[in-house]
Amino acid sequence: MALLPAILSSLFTIQFVLGYFANGFIAVVNCIDWVKRQKISCADGILTALAVSRIGLLCVLLLNWYATVFNRAFYSLEVKLIVHIAWMTSHHFSLWFATSLSIFYLLKIANFSSFLFLHLKWRAKRVVLMILLGALVFLVFRLAVVSTDEKMQMNEYKGNITWETNLRDIMHLSNHTLFMLSNIVPFTMSLTAVLLLVFSLWKHLKNMQLSGKGTQDPSTEVHLRAMQTGISFLLTFVIFFFSQIISLWNSSTQQNNLVYMVCKVLGILYPSSHSFILIWGNKKLRQAFLSFLWQLRCWLRKGK
Repeated sequence: MALLPAILSSLFTIQFVLGYFANGFIAVVNCIDWVKRQKISCADGILTALAVSRIGLLCVLLLNWYATVFNRAFYSLEVKLIVHIAWMTSHHFSLWFATSLSIFYLLKIANFSSFLFLHLKWRAKRVVLMILLGALVFLVFRLAVVSTDEKMQMNEYKGNITWETNLRDIMHLSNHTLFMLSNIVPFTMSLTAVLLLVFSLWKHLKNMQLSGKGTQDPSTEVHLRAMQTGISFLLTFVIFFFSQIISLWNSSTQQNNLVYMVCKVLGILYPSSHSFILIWGNKKLRQAFLSFLWQLRCWLRKGK
């Protein structure tokens, strides 16, 4: 293997291991706390589901990396369809759980006097549930379209059926349209939630200054941590989204394989690095992580 592909493969593997650890850590800590308390908060439930979905996404990305970089013969038409559906499902849940978390933080933290906002704030759990149910219906519809489109291509490739050009073009267009909508809609919702949090923080700081109480208080800190989580999600997702588009275009046009590898390395930042930001932005997870690092340090000292 050449030097640059070897470096990219090492970076991809390191990010996979770190992301798998971070998401596994979130899931294990919250599940242990769930067992101890016999209940779990809505935020912890969303975080746990998000971590599990990202573990699935990481595994699919790793499988795709192995198949496209090391063993292209592994990708038969049937396997490619299965991996595509697995990727789409894990990515869908990862994206919508992250979006639901942003909206939940907005409803719980922000302070607005609007009757509509207060109505949603009092029913934050129900709002999140309705968003996830709506996203689930959308996923089922998209899976049906993608499966039909893929099967049409498989049958056409095998020479079993000659499809009408118009029908084939309609399915391709529907597939691409749904792909864009399935990413743009939750991204827009998360962006709106972050912007509203920024506006809420601005109002809060203005009121604090007018009352002469300063700007350092628990509400300010909560706003900042929620904004940090939301903004980091948006940034990493944008990198992931454009890396996916470029890699798809690159593979379809049979361009430089190194471009494809770079895009995949950048794309895996989304389910791996953002999980560490989630850990640091959550008090319980942060304390558990620091405790783990302390115990690891003591263990290493004893080993020496």
